[in-house]
Amino acid sequence: MKYFKFLIMICFVGMLFSCGGEDDICESGEGTPRLKVAFKSLETGKEKTMDSLHVAVDYGSGKVDLGWDKTVTSKLVPIRVDDSPYTDIYFKETLKGPESHVRISYTTKTTYVSPGCGIKKTYENLSSELLQSNPVQKIEAGQNQIENEDKTNLFLLF
Repeated sequence: MKYFKFLIMICFVGMLFSCGGEDDICESGEGTPRLKVAFKSLETGKEKTMDSLHVAVDYGSGKVDLGWDKTVTSKLVPIRVDDSPYTDIYFKETLKGPESHVRISYTTKTTYVSPGCGIKKTYENLSSELLQSNPVQKIEAGQNQIENEDKTNLFLLF
């Protein structure tokens, strides 16, 4: 019985020491970055705060609803991570209102990050086209590569 208690104690202590800082996978931003979209007024050209905004993205198997945002100045949108050369994004301001369709085209580059995080994709040569223009009236390009989520890549003019 003494040996059994000793064995359990050694297993417990071993479990405590086996937990380390390597369990935090991609917490410091090493993962694949998202597209940053900001909004401007068509009349003034100045940045605009949207009262409400709905975003949906087509990842290849139909639209995925990213939900509604209230009083938003920018939105981070995940881009496709498969080998597709473009991602379709849909925006609307009201529940029953019209929906704008924006296509983001790009080339991708993959980089190995770590065993826990895996591979990071970066997007280069971004170009966008407005396929359905209501409520978004016009688009402006920002930074044409996505390496991190700090800089705005696309401006939507309402």
